[in-house]
Formats: sequence, C-alpha cells, structure tokens
Amino acid sequence: MTILGYNFKPKIWSIIAATGFVVLFIALGNWQLSRADEKNMRQAQLDQLAKQPIVTLPSTLVSLKDFQYRQVEVRGEYQPEHTIYLDNKTYQGVAGYHVLTPVKLANSTVHVLINRGWVATGLDRAIVPEVPVIEGEVIVTGVAVSTVERTLELSDQIVKGAVWGNFHLQRYQDATGLTLQPIMVLQKDKVEDGMIRQWDRSKSGADRNLGYAFQWFSLAATTIIIFLVLNVKRKRKEIEQA
Repeated sequence: MTILGYNFKPKIWSIIAATGFVVLFIALGNWQLSRADEKNMRQAQLDQLAKQPIVTLPSTLVSLKDFQYRQVEVRGEYQPEHTIYLDNKTYQGVAGYHVLTPVKLANSTVHVLINRGWVATGLDRAIVPEVPVIEGEVIVTGVAVSTVERTLELSDQIVKGAVWGNFHLQRYQDATGLTLQPIMVLQKDKVEDGMIRQWDRSKSGADRNLGYAFQWFSLAATTIIIFLVLNVKRKRKEIEQA
C-alpha cells in the first residue's frame, strides 16, 4: 500500500502481534475502569451509611459488614488495665501513639475496642504517656471500622507490654483473654482528655485504578505508534535509465 509517497507493507506476524497487544492493553484498561466504578459505587454506599442515625452497638457479637463505617454508640465500662499504645502514628509530623482501650459492654461479657485518639510519645520513649482513666459507665460515640491494619509485621509473636507496633485482633484477644467485637470504634465525641481525634476520611482507591487504566491505554497507543513507525517507509524514486 502506498500513501503520499510512503510504503506501508507490514508483515502478517507483525500485524497479529501488534493487534494482540493492543487488544490486551485496551482490555486491561477497561478492566481497571470497571474496578474504579465499583470502588466509587462502594464509597458512595459507605458515605450513605456514615450519614445514617447513630445506632447502639449490641451486647452480642456482630458482623463487621453490618456495622462498618456506621456511626455507633457504645455503652459500658472502660477496662484501662488492657490499654495498649499503637506505635508509629504521627500527627502534623510529630511521632505518637493511638491509644486503644476496650470497653466492656453493659450487661455482657463482650468487649469492643475504642481508639481514643492520638498522643505524642514524649521525650523518653521508654515511658508511655499517661492518659486519663475513666471509671464507671460511659457512653462513647464514634465510627465503626475494621480492626485490620495493613502494616509491616516483623514477627508473629504475641506482643508483650503496652506498646504494640501492629494490631491483630486475635493476638490481642489471646494476650488479654477478652472476647471482642470484630470492629474498632474511632471515638468522635468531645472529651477533654488531651487526646487528638482527627480521623482521616477513608478513600475509595479509585484514583489508583484510573491511573492504571491510563497506563494501559497509553501502552496501547504506544504499540500502534511503534507498529506504524516500523512498517512505514519512504518510497524510493525510480531512476529512469536512458
């Protein structure tokens, strides 16, 4: 085929290879777009849950999916002897801990873990900061989230002491002997206890999928350009012999 003085004569194998890669890259891009749509829809559902009225957390064990991201109210008593400090938490560039204390639900043997907020580590990391001990029945309001944190784990040993590098629900239950709800409550009610409670809003993660989709579509376009560049050549002028 000759177009504007250029020859376009690709070989069959190059057409098959280029077509295959382009179709593959476009399919992967479309799949990433569908994943982004799913995450956006899920985020919209979670946002709707967060706007619903506050519900009282039952004294019996619940399912995470029924309460995740909902506003909940917890009634019971703090168990300060089982307080732990979750390490490697920063606030405005300052190192600190998240303070986790279980609440024994009223009229129940079930507990729920409350993330009471952030405190700075202090000058001596060997000494954990003191936090107020609240006695008697309390009512805590907050947002129910998963207890799972995706962080680097250097060991699968049961943690000893008050400072934990990572949190794992089963390990905490084994260490304390408590039965806990499969959720953690991020405390939101205002309490003058010196702890900071400014929780980051959960993101859907759709932006990452959109970025991946753009990369796949770019690869498809790049494949087409390379195919054309390698297979289009300038037509040689014929020299008439006298």
